[in-house]
Amino acid sequence: MLLTISGIHTYYGQIHALRGVDMEVEAGEIVTLIGANGAGKSTLLMTICGNPRARQGEVIFDGETLTHMSTSEIVRRGIAQSPEGRRIFPRMTVMENLQMGAITSDPQYFDADLDRVFDLFPRLKERQNQRGGTLSGGEQQMLAIGRALMSRPRLLLLDEPSLGLAPMLVKQIFEVIREINAEQKITVFLVEQNAYHALKLAHRGYVMANGQILMTGSGEELLADKEVRAAYLEGGH
Repeated sequence: MLLTISGIHTYYGQIHALRGVDMEVEAGEIVTLIGANGAGKSTLLMTICGNPRARQGEVIFDGETLTHMSTSEIVRRGIAQSPEGRRIFPRMTVMENLQMGAITSDPQYFDADLDRVFDLFPRLKERQNQRGGTLSGGEQQMLAIGRALMSRPRLLLLDEPSLGLAPMLVKQIFEVIREINAEQKITVFLVEQNAYHALKLAHRGYVMANGQILMTGSGEELLADKEVRAAYLEGGH
């Protein structure tokens, strides 16, 4: 098992955000986590990366406990995150953002990794000397994913990659996620409000509400589940 989350409790001050979360992600999978706003999905991804730190439970990556490591140590183990809201460096150019993503990886791989990102996102190559803050929303999302890939991750955490994007761009982003997983052999843990696209893409999925996991199954099983359809798939349509 590549990632094991066991009995995780996370707090923001007195607010109990995650309540005994258990999850697993196998190497080579795309696993998605769906749920309403405020369910705790983004908190779980941030807890995996050590900020905030879990108060109880364990996060284990490839047999090694991450729970008390710093975020920089966790990134060096092979985990990268493309956060909600993109959070690129707006005053830096596209190239400088990608260089920041590569800061923990061996410089000998930089050119090959850069070519790989530009193959996935040709628009970034065209915009490489442009400041990140002047890019469109879709281009900024491409840059956020590209920056994460520059660290050569074994596990890619994606937080709401389709948020605020036009339908055509949403389709493109999900195709890229599929390609990253199938061709680059990167395991993907995807948090996504677009439950239909996420479950169609994922090998397995989890449903979260109020900081707890309510349900798990294959993507197909969750797509077919009446409760999931009623709650997250526009009444089943």
